[in-house]
Amino acid sequence: QVQLVESGGGLVQAGGSLSLSCAASGRSFSDHTMSWFRQAPGKERDFVAGIAWSGGITDYSDIAKGRFTISRDNAKSTTYLQMNTLQPDDTAVYYCAAVWATSRRDYRKWQSYDYWGQGTQVTVSS
Repeated sequence: QVQLVESGGGLVQAGGSLSLSCAASGRSFSDHTMSWFRQAPGKERDFVAGIAWSGGITDYSDIAKGRFTISRDNAKSTTYLQMNTLQPDDTAVYYCAAVWATSRRDYRKWQSYDYWGQGTQVTVSS
């Protein structure tokens, strides 16, 4: 089992920044691919960014490229999402998720993940 707890959400004005954290406990954090997803009311849960177990490979959705940065610190069992130039369309609940690094599942699909945090609300005002 892996337990995930997100933090760092809040209210920010358009153009501002927020930094999210996801603290993991339980089974070996470094054995897992970590990703961030987000879900706005009435919409699907969408992939935002993912990072491989070593931190050496990252991937971003089109909406995140150039604005968001995913990182991880395996010594602290924590994943981060730095979000810059936020816009009202970025308003959503943000979730971190974990899946075994050796999994062959499509990491961009929320259905591929075994472990989820409770989510943290990000609200961007115009």
